[in-house]
Amino acid sequence: MARTILAVLVAATLGACAQAPPEQQIINDAASALGGRARVQAVKTLVIEGSGINGNLGQDMTPDATGQAFTLTGYKRAIDVAAGRARIEQTRTPNFTYFQGQQAQKQVLGVDGSMGYNIAVNGTATRVANAVATDRRAEIYHHPLTIVRAALDPAATLSQPRTHDSERIVDVATANGLKFTLAIDSATKLPTRVVSMTDNANLGDVAIETSFADYQDVSGLKLPTHLTTKTDRYTTVDIKVTKQIVDGDAGDDSDLRAPAAAALAAPIAGPPPATVTTEEIAKGVWFLAGQSHHSVLVEFADHLTLIEAPQNDTRARAVIAKARELRPNKPLTQVINTHHHFDHSGGIRAAVSEGLTVITQKANAAFYQDAISRSHSIVPDALAKSPKPLKIETIDEEMVLKDRAMTVNLYRVAGSAHADTLLMAYFPKERLLVEADVFSPAAAVQPYAANLLENIKKHDLKIDRIVPIHGAIVPYSEFLKAVPTAQRVDHASRNRFSVQTFSWTGAGLRFPVGSGMSIGVSRRYRSYV
Repeated sequence: MARTILAVLVAATLGACAQAPPEQQIINDAASALGGRARVQAVKTLVIEGSGINGNLGQDMTPDATGQAFTLTGYKRAIDVAAGRARIEQTRTPNFTYFQGQQAQKQVLGVDGSMGYNIAVNGTATRVANAVATDRRAEIYHHPLTIVRAALDPAATLSQPRTHDSERIVDVATANGLKFTLAIDSATKLPTRVVSMTDNANLGDVAIETSFADYQDVSGLKLPTHLTTKTDRYTTVDIKVTKQIVDGDAGDDSDLRAPAAAALAAPIAGPPPATVTTEEIAKGVWFLAGQSHHSVLVEFADHLTLIEAPQNDTRARAVIAKARELRPNKPLTQVINTHHHFDHSGGIRAAVSEGLTVITQKANAAFYQDAISRSHSIVPDALAKSPKPLKIETIDEEMVLKDRAMTVNLYRVAGSAHADTLLMAYFPKERLLVEADVFSPAAAVQPYAANLLENIKKHDLKIDRIVPIHGAIVPYSEFLKAVPTAQRVDHASRNRFSVQTFSWTGAGLRFPVGSGMSIGVSRRYRSYV
C-alpha cells in the first residue's frame, strides 16, 4: 500500500515538473486546437482563395474617414510555409472616384525570403523597398497556422504570457528574427489575432493586427474563413475565404520564387535620394520639382512660405534646404499643406522639425496633432531626433496671405470627390493656380477636373497657368481641355472688384476673401491648436 502511494506521489511530482511554462502552454494549446502539434508542423504549403476589400489607407476623404475601399475579387494567397515565400494575386476595383479611373486593376505581390517584388499586368517584375519586403515577410505569419507553426520551432523565443479579458496572450520572436504578439481564445484555445509592428512615415510605430474568425475543418486542421487586418485603427484588408488547400497545388517552385528581374535588381534600402530642380515661374515664385511630387516656394517681403512638404523626410527636407538656398537672407517660416493624403503629408513631421508653421484645412488639425505626437522609434525621423511642438494655423474655406511684396489666396476646393481637405493657392497678380491631384497634366483620366473648374468659377479666378503638384506647368487652356465641353467657361476676360475683410498679424495682412463689402477685423478663418 505504501509503495502504491509513493508511486502516485512520484508520478504527480514528475508530471508537475514536466508541465510546460505558461508561454509554451499557450502555444501548445493553440496547436492542439488547430489540429495537433504534429499536424501543424507537417504543413508545407497553404493556399487561400476568396474575396473582400482593401481599405484606402491614408487616402480617404478626411483623416478619420473609412468609407473608401477597393473591392477584391479573384483573391489567391499562396504560402510556402517552410521556404518563407508567399504570393498574392488579386483584382481590385475602387468603390469611389479614383484618379486612375474605375477600371479593375490586377495585382501580383510577392515575397521570397528577404526580397519582395511586384509583377505588372504586362509581366514586368520589379523589386520593392526592403521595408516593404519585411512587412510582407511578417504578413506570412498573420495566419493561425503559420504563426503557431513558427512558435513551435525550438529556435523561437516565447515571452510575456498574460491574460486579457477572454484572451491568453504571448509574445513570439521567430527563428528568422521577426516579432509578433499572438492571442488565443481562453475557452476554445483557437488563435483570435496576431499583431506585428512596423514603421509608417505618417503613423510612426504602428501595429498591424490580423484577427481570425469563423473556423472550419480543412484537411485535419481548423482554419479561419474570415481574416481582417487593421493598420492602427484602419481596416486595410478584409477577406472572406471560399477555399483553402493544405499541401495541395500552390504552384510550382518557380511561381513562388522571385522573378529574375527582381532578384537581380539592387536592394532598395530606403526612399530614393531627393532631386530638387528649381524654376522661377514668376517674380518671387519658384517651382521645386524633380520627381513625382512638387512644391512651390513663395517669397514675401520678410519671409518665405513653402507650398507642400510631400512624401517623406527625405523629400521634404531636401525641398526645405533648396528653399533656404534660393533666398538665404529670408527665413522660411511656413508650409502650406494641400491636403491630408499620406503622400502629401508625409513630410509634415520634417517641416515641424525645421520649425515651420503648418497651414492646413481645419479638418486636419487633430490628425496632425496626433501625427506629431506619435513615437517613431522603429525608424527615427527628423522630428524624433529633434523634437519640436506643432505650430499650426487652420483654414475653413478661405484665407489670404498678403504683404507689400506678395499676395496668395488660399481656397478650400469644395465638393471634390478626392478629399474634403483640399486647398488650392491662387496668385492674383501672377495669375497662377497651384493645385494638387485634382488636375494632373498628361494624365489619361481626369475625374476631378470638372469640380476644380466649378471652384475656379465660384471664386472668379483669372488664370494663365496651372502649377500642379504632379506634372508639368501648363496653360489654363490645357486644363480646360480636360473638362467636358459643356462645362468649359473661360473667365480670363472677367474682372470683378470686391472689398475684403481683413485681420492683422505679425506676418502681414490676412484677408478672409469673398466676404463682400463689409470691412472689419475678422479672425474667423484662423485658429491655433
